Order: sequence, then C-alpha cells, then structure tokens
Amino acid sequence: MEETEESNANRKCTPKGRSFRGRTNPHDQQLLQYSNPFRFSNQNQYQSCPALLPLPPPIPLQLTATPPLPQNQGCRSKTHLQKPSWKLNKPPRATSSDTQVSVLTVLPGPPIQTAVEDTQRQASFPLRGENGRKVMGATQALVAARRPDSGGVEGPAISLLANHFLVQFDFLQRIFHYDVDISPNPSKEVARMIKRKLVEENSVELSGAHPAFDGRKNLYSPVEFQNDRLELFISLPIPTSKSLPPSGVLQAKHQQFKLFRINIKLVSKFDGKDLNSYLCKEGDDWIPLPQDYLHALDIVLRESPTEKCVPVGRSLYSSSMGGTKDIGGGAVGLRGFFQSLRPTQQGLALNVDFSVTAFHESIGVIPYLQKRVEFLRDLSQRKTRGLTVEERKEVEKALKNIRVFVRHRETVQRYRVHSLTEEITENLWFEDRDGKILRLVNYFKDHYGYDIQFRNLPCLQISRSKPCYLPMELCMICEGQKFLGKLSDDQTARILRMGCQRPRERKAIIDGVMRGAVGPTSGSQEREFKLHVSREMTRLNGRVLQPPKLKLGEGGLVRDLIPSRHDRQWNLLESHVFEGTRIERWGLISFGGTPDQKSNIPRFIIQLSQRCEQLGIFLSKNTVMSPQFEPIQLLNNVSLLESKLKKIHAAASNNLQLLICIMERKHKGYADLKRIAETSIGVVSQCCLYQNLGKLSSQFLANLALKINAKVGGCTVALYNSLPSQIPRLLRQDEPVIFMGADVTHPHPLDDFSPSIAAVVGSMNWPAANKYVSRMRSQTHRQEIIQDLSAMVGEILDDFYQQVSQLPKRIIFFRDGVSETQFYKVLQEELQAIRSACCRFPSYKPPITFAVVQKRHHTRLFRNESNRPQSSSSSSAGNQVLEENIPPGTVVDTVITHPREFDFYLCSHWGVKGTSRPTHYHILWDENQFTSDEVQKLVYSLCYTFVRCTKPVSLVPPAYYAHLAAYRGRLYLVERSEFTPFTTTTTCQLSRAAPPKTTPLPKLSESVKKLMFYC
Repeated sequence: MEETEESNANRKCTPKGRSFRGRTNPHDQQLLQYSNPFRFSNQNQYQSCPALLPLPPPIPLQLTATPPLPQNQGCRSKTHLQKPSWKLNKPPRATSSDTQVSVLTVLPGPPIQTAVEDTQRQASFPLRGENGRKVMGATQALVAARRPDSGGVEGPAISLLANHFLVQFDFLQRIFHYDVDISPNPSKEVARMIKRKLVEENSVELSGAHPAFDGRKNLYSPVEFQNDRLELFISLPIPTSKSLPPSGVLQAKHQQFKLFRINIKLVSKFDGKDLNSYLCKEGDDWIPLPQDYLHALDIVLRESPTEKCVPVGRSLYSSSMGGTKDIGGGAVGLRGFFQSLRPTQQGLALNVDFSVTAFHESIGVIPYLQKRVEFLRDLSQRKTRGLTVEERKEVEKALKNIRVFVRHRETVQRYRVHSLTEEITENLWFEDRDGKILRLVNYFKDHYGYDIQFRNLPCLQISRSKPCYLPMELCMICEGQKFLGKLSDDQTARILRMGCQRPRERKAIIDGVMRGAVGPTSGSQEREFKLHVSREMTRLNGRVLQPPKLKLGEGGLVRDLIPSRHDRQWNLLESHVFEGTRIERWGLISFGGTPDQKSNIPRFIIQLSQRCEQLGIFLSKNTVMSPQFEPIQLLNNVSLLESKLKKIHAAASNNLQLLICIMERKHKGYADLKRIAETSIGVVSQCCLYQNLGKLSSQFLANLALKINAKVGGCTVALYNSLPSQIPRLLRQDEPVIFMGADVTHPHPLDDFSPSIAAVVGSMNWPAANKYVSRMRSQTHRQEIIQDLSAMVGEILDDFYQQVSQLPKRIIFFRDGVSETQFYKVLQEELQAIRSACCRFPSYKPPITFAVVQKRHHTRLFRNESNRPQSSSSSSAGNQVLEENIPPGTVVDTVITHPREFDFYLCSHWGVKGTSRPTHYHILWDENQFTSDEVQKLVYSLCYTFVRCTKPVSLVPPAYYAHLAAYRGRLYLVERSEFTPFTTTTTCQLSRAAPPKTTPLPKLSESVKKLMFYC
C-alpha cells in the first residue's frame, strides 16, 4: 500500500460478491479507501491498467440467442454429419453454409463472458441465464475478461516506484458541464484567449468560478452559473478577414478588434458516485467505466499546463524544461511531459512521464528552407535562383500547413501556408479593392519601402479559395508547431538522445514536473474542484520471474543453459543453434563500395562460413557464381535490378537458397530489392553495409548468421522445459497450440493516400513454437481493424495442419498496435473474424485467448531503494542501484493495473540505454481460463525464443514478428504508393483528392511463403 502524507484510512469500500469462471473472484475482498472531510475517493491497495483517457464503454456485439447445440455441431451443416474425408494433408472445410457467419454464436464449451447490450447504468438489472450469463431480450454484448485472481505469486518481490500519482476526489462534488459555441469559429489558441478574457470580465455571470476549458466546445465548472444559458461578447485585437487585402498585407494603424459571440448552455450535472462505485468494484461487471466525471477531471487537471505549455496530443511542451536543441533540418527538439488520468486498482491516478518531440524552428522562411532542403543550402548567396518543377514540389511539401507571421508590419495575425504560387514573385499581379491592377513587388516597395530580394521564388499562397500572397522573405515560422515531416536518421538520433535518460534522471524530471510551475498541480483547479494530487510516485511491489532453461543444438559442447547474467543474455561461444540449416546454393551481389571495400569480400565469405560452422550452420564457402559487383545506381533501375537478380538465381538452376547483398550505404532501392527477391524470384536475402565489413567482429558475424539461419528455416533456441511441462493444467504435449500475432502499420502522418498494411503470423511447430509463417494484406488507408483477418487466419490454420497433421486445440492471439479507445471495437470485430475462420472447418471450435500488446504507453517503473538504510559506505552503492533499470522478468499486476480487467506489465528485457519501458499485456478475451501466473510465465518464456538474438526481447515474439512482417509489406508498396496528394486548379484553389483504391500487395513466391523471410 502506498504511504503518503495524505493517507488517513478508515472508509471501507466493500465490493459486491461475485463469481467468475467458477472461481472466487480475487476482488471479492475489502479495499481500504482513504477518507477525509472531502470524502476523497482513494482506493489504495491495488491498481490499474495503462490506458489513454477516456476509455470507451464496451461496444455491443450482437450474439444470437440460440439454444445449446449438440456437441460438435456448432458450425456444421447437415452435409457434415457424415464422416469427413481428409485428403492431400488438408483439414476438411465446411460448406458454404458454414462459412456464412454473420454473428457469433453462443457455443457450448468454455464459458464466454457476455453482458447486456445497454451500456448505460439502469435501475433494473438483467436476469441471469445459463452459465451465469446476463440476458436481456435476444441480444448480448461482449465484456472484456475480468482478472481471474488477485494477481500472480511466482517470483521474488521487488520494491518499485511507478510514475502514477494518486488523485483523491470528493465523489459528492458536482461538476457542471456547459456547451460553448463561439462565433465566428476561432482556432484553439484564440479560443483560449477568449476563455481567459471571459472569466476576467464576467465573474458575476460565472458565479466567481474558474472553469476548465478543453479549447473546443466543453466547459466544466465546480459551481453553477447564474443562468443555464448565457450570451456574452468578447473583443480581441485580431484582424478580420474583411480587412485583409488580396496581397495579405494589412497596415498596422488600421488594425481592428474582432468581436466574438459566446453562447454558453448547461448540458449536464454529475457527481463522482458512479466513478467511485466503479473503482470500488461495486455493482455488476458489465457496467462500463463512467466517462463523464473521469473526462471532466482529466480536462480540469490539464487546464493549468495547457495555459502555460504547447499542447501536442496528450503531451505538453515548454522551453522552461530545458530549452530547445537544434536537431538540424529546420527542426528543434523540445522537452515536455505527458499526463493522463486513469482508473487503477488504487483509485484514480495521474500518469505523468517525460516526453521529447520535434518542432519547426521559429526562423525566417528563407533560412528555414536553407536548413530543410538540401538544394537550397546556398540560397542566400544566389538570390536570383529559381526553382525547377520538382524543386517547387519539394519546397511546397516542406512548407505546406505551416503557420507563419509577417515581419514587415505589426500584427498578431497568423497565416497557414496552403501552397505556393504558380508564378514567381517577379511576375505576380493582383487587383486591389478599387479594382486597380498592381504588381506585387511594386506594392511592397511603395507601401513598405521594401525591395523584394528573392524575386525568382514563388510566394506563399495562404488562402484556399482566393489569391492571397506573401513573399517568403517577409515571413517567419510561428513557434510551437510540431514537426510533422519525416525526420531524417540524424534528426531521429538527436531526438532519441534528448529523450534517453537513465532511471534516476528521468525520475527527477518527472518529480520536478509534479512540483513545478507548469505541471498539473501548478494552478488553482485542484482546489476549485476539491481534488488532491499526490506529489509522490506510487509505491508498489512487483515480482521478478525466473528465466527459463534453454535448449541448444546437439552438436555443441554446451547443450542447455539457464541465462544467469543480470541482463539474461547468453552466448553461443561453445554452442550450436538449436536447429542449423544447410545452405549450399547462395550468391552475393555488391552495390557500390570503394576498391578497398570490395577487396574485403573474399575474406568476408570465408569468415562468415567459418562462424556459421561454429554455430552449427553449414554455409558453403563457394557461391553459385563469382560475387557480382554493381554500381549503387543499379538500385534506381527496377527492371535492370530484377534482371541481375534473376541471372544469379538462374546460376543456381533456379533453386537459390540465399542472396547476400552488400551496400555502400542505405538506399531507397532496398525496398525494390526485397520485393523482387521475395515475390518475383523466390529467394530470401540478407543485406548489410560495407562499413560493417571493415573489422568483421565475431559478434557481427554471429548476428548475421542467426538471421540467415532463421530466414532459411532454422531456429536459434528452444525451451528446455516445454510449455506443456510449464503449464500442465492447460497445455498438453499431444494437443497442439498455435500462437498468433497481428499488427497493422499505417503510413506517415502526412501521407493521406497510401494503404495501411496488416500482417498476421502463426507458429507452425509444437511444442517448440519458435517458427512462424506470415500473411500480409493491404487495406483501407488508416483502417485499424484487420479487414481480411478471417481469410488470413484460415490460411495460417491450413499451414498449421500441414505441418502438425492436426488443427490447434487452442488459439492464443496477440494483437499489437491497438490503442485503448479501440479495444472493444477490435475485440468485437476481430474475435468474430477468428471464429469465422475456425468455422470453415467442421466441428472446430477451439477456445481463444485474445490479448492486446502495448509498447506505446507512458508507465515507467523505477527501483525503490528509499526504505533501505543508507550508511555512508553504502550510499554510493545505493545510487548505483538507482541508476540501473529494473531487471528482466519484472512483472506488475497490482496497484497500477486496471481495477477490474485482466492486464499486467512485464519488462522482459534489459534496458541498456535510457529507462526501460515495460510492455503492457491486456487480456480482452480468455476462453482458455489462464491464471495470472500461467499467462505471465507463458509470455516471459516465449520472449526467450526470438530467433534474431541471444537475449530475451521486450515484446512477445508473435507480436514482434507481426510488426516485422507488416513493415516488410509496406516496403512492397513504397514505389507504388507515391501518389500526388493534391490536385491544383487554375484558380489556385487546392482540393484534397479522394484516397485511391487500395493497392493489393504482390503475391509472395511459394518458395519463401513458409519461411521467416521478414525477420
């Protein structure tokens, strides 16, 4: 239990007794809750999950209310009542009537958690039907899996701190929600200026309140205003659009005040009783998280930081947190913090984390372009320089949507760059209000005494609908604009270095935010809304799981081991990989490189072959044809590249096993090379850079050998104690289980056209479960739900049957890339898709576990050594411990996890740089009925089986492989998806084109389809 200054415990919050899966629910116990004169709600014993706020209510999934079916007839038609025929090593398929699955059917077997469709709390509760399901009418809704116990118990305890700060709230404090309508519609920045002035000038009408504003439409007040409807007027010194001449020029002396009308209307009143009951685990499981009060408090705690910082998503950035750092290319790095209010087992907690992101540098547009665009580096020395058609496109892409202000006059007006003019500045004319045609360069000379210097450059077009021009040299980039372009490798490295703090330093920054002048506790809102936010991190106990024993190849001196180093890494100095392959037909092609670099190729071939031999992998010392040396420019010519690769393939009688490609530097042609090799030719490839061939260290050669071995069908390691022996209650040696992973990658934020790529992988061997096949599909732009999941899962089940000779008895599905606001939509649609895939096979209804895997969260865990007595001799050792990351195997499933649902944090890797980020696993559906210990042990053991390295990885391998496969699918479309994102009309009006029809991925060659070519 967290001990803080605010702690005074007496109030008890007794959850309603309930049973789950035939077990006693772990939360059927009393939770101590702090009480005080404000009736603060503060469950301080256990805690919750990592979620961005607000969490959505469960989305109803229509289930047919069918009577129980006879055993083995859930998805069968009458034609399958006869004995099926099993031919060609393929599992039998259900008929078309079986595959037309429009709804999930409530099937006999493992109990499925369901709930009433109505997502609102109702006075009358539903009746309970068979198996304890809640029934109302003919529809039921999915509810995420509940925690099956009070948490795991395996592994020694470790004292930790989490960057969650307890928030006590008076659950009787009413909040008044008002809708705000501002006319004319302002930007969020101007809207906040209006709100500030509104509060200053209308204290009586607002009953003296200092309400919280979200910058859009919602205002939250702790007291009720004088009237339910208010109409107020505020004027600000902002030029009106009517005063703007065609050139975008406005004389300062003619600046006008802009009048805004603000209509405020009471929408609702609510208190925190429902939220308090939810956190206390009172009431039924199916009742969703009360969003209104939670969302209001989240806005309240963001009010003060938003006034003082630059908000970007859920993070806030300020130069007061360490200034800005130039990262090159017209961008600067800025430090800030992330904050989000979340429900946890200890009550409400504010998750606060350190954050870094890139912003556009606030400089003139001309010097900005000199930094941003390579071909304009010398622009200041070549003022008469113009732009080619291609250069103009690149400049427009660099400046589009950036906000600028002018420096030839005083104004608070800001403009957004819409495009560039077709004509250069020298040739631009416009019509003034009197209908007189003026030349732009003369206008600026006559009105401002300014002689335009860069006359051969286009002007900025700042209006979507009419000509409105600004010369580039008179414009400045506004501060506080997030850099949305793709960062270069150098920029990315500099940003990562800015955000790479060791644990003690990161903890100090977060503590400073909570006590600082720009943090969530820096304003008066905490007092106004009767909140108390702890300034201390949450103390909790985690556990450290023990590493599994590993099995290596039979040919080595060391054939099994337990990773005993602190980082859980092991080496293969005297060992062989678990399954080595024979590579007799392979080729090598070089792109670019100096004569000295090329001379290292023979030595590289010999040493790589020797290192492979030491690892139990056979790589012939002779390539099928002499190494091919090509200029790097060949990678720019797709057709010529394909013919060269086919030539090497033909030298191996069209049976090439491996192609090693050595490049002078990273090149965009890498994508074409992979696509051609894996779809057109049918060979796996391994690329590396010449710069890594200089020293040819044993570690580099070993890493290369492991990747090559995995790609051609081998594997690095296996678990000595198989999964059935580790989890005997559920898993059996003769009942195979398939582990699946799924991910969807989306195009860059500025790309409005390229399709998203979905990938699904599945394990193909049991009980080793260390070889995976993949399926990839392109789908609708930015569509998160995997559209073709049913077909992809069905194909993988086909492959599994061919390998194992039976269908898997259980499906364990790890879904990556899902935010918490999408949990229930993904569960609703993708669980049904998996079921639909299973129904393609007669009488096949395996229990499914569906887990979401999250790496993009902001929960951090730190070692807590504050309770240890520190003598002068041990203080330095204590500081050293605080500098270290938490050990691999650290698991947390109490205090900061979800108050009701089944989730946990697992840090399975050793953090070499910065502060370790644990992976968050959220079990949304569990028909296999795992206990906390079982699923945590399963995931941690799998993390040791990743084929590319000899250490546990941070992400469970099925999800990791799905991520790699989705990235590979995106490479296949790099060349094809370069659409022109905008169409230009003759009136300088730009319109967004509709996204093109999704481009399908090229089909994989049959010879690589079942290999781990993507790893």
